[in-house]
Amino acid sequence: MELKEKVAYIKGMMEGMEFDTATKEGKLLAAVVDVLEEMAKEVTNIDEDVDTLYDEVDAMSEDLEDVENFLFDEDGGDEDEDDYDEEYEAGLYEITCPQCGEVVCVDEDMLANDDLACPNCGTKFEVDFSEDDEGCEGCCGGKDEE
Repeated sequence: MELKEKVAYIKGMMEGMEFDTATKEGKLLAAVVDVLEEMAKEVTNIDEDVDTLYDEVDAMSEDLEDVENFLFDEDGGDEDEDDYDEEYEAGLYEITCPQCGEVVCVDEDMLANDDLACPNCGTKFEVDFSEDDEGCEGCCGGKDEE
């Protein structure tokens, strides 16, 4: 039996016993039953809201699991990561800061800028594009290599 049904049963018993609601005790008992009835309605509404929230959390958990599998799955993630590297990192160059050793990724526009500086230590440096040097250290032809 649910809470609302129990309160309705108590209210029915009170009415069946023909409690006199004109007396002090009768007024008190009727007020208590009314409060119980209101509380039972609120508890029922809260239970429905909690059930809805649980359903939504479960759906979000499933969606998050799909995202995690996509991002961290060793079978499916590597192919997409390689495609990403080729598509979005083309034209990026790795340069090692001569001062702090931080590896800085820069694009062609940044290389052309005379104010190239390390974001870690702020040291300004220039890049030498001599003909005998095909790329920077750790790169193949100046482009990232995995």
